[in-house]
Amino acid sequence: MIVKKAELALVTGLKSQLPENENMEVAFSGKSNVGKSSLINSLMNRKALARTSGQPGKTQTINFYLVNEEIYLVDLPGYGYAKVSKTSQEKWGSFIETYLKHSKQLRGVFLLVDIRHEPNNNDVMMYNWIKYNGYVPVIIATKMDKINRSQIQKNVKIIKQKLEMESDGIVIPFSATTKQGRDEIWDLIETMKNLDDFKG
Repeated sequence: MIVKKAELALVTGLKSQLPENENMEVAFSGKSNVGKSSLINSLMNRKALARTSGQPGKTQTINFYLVNEEIYLVDLPGYGYAKVSKTSQEKWGSFIETYLKHSKQLRGVFLLVDIRHEPNNNDVMMYNWIKYNGYVPVIIATKMDKINRSQIQKNVKIIKQKLEMESDGIVIPFSATTKQGRDEIWDLIETMKNLDDFKG
């Protein structure tokens, strides 16, 4: 996709303020510091529209970015940061679940994991939770420029095994530095416009 316009359309931390958009939405989830903001900036072809929190785990809002006035990229709060209280984690969980269950325009959910490491328990939990809420997560394996090219497929296989993905599950290696994987992600988003393949 050629991005002609991108803007931060809405930031909300309240269930009551979740919008009823007319345009399709795709959501992005991942643990703190996995590179979610870098990915969203890369997709929008912007340097800093999606901002990284100075303190991991502090972002407690859902951010809606409108691209070309036709697609919302939805940035969900990061998870898995040890210093965040259990109460806050439960609040986020309830907030995100409300969004996943009630958004009428959500077409797919992308889950980001760091390609350098085996998915941890929080990643596995989030993967299964997204499935439980009715979606088939697409995995984006970030920071692929940090490993040797020869390791990529091996690490992708480890990710699939750890998450117990179906044989046809999708893992897209991505680098915010080289932009590799960006076009593949956009192509997939385009296919989501008229399909329900990514809903369980």
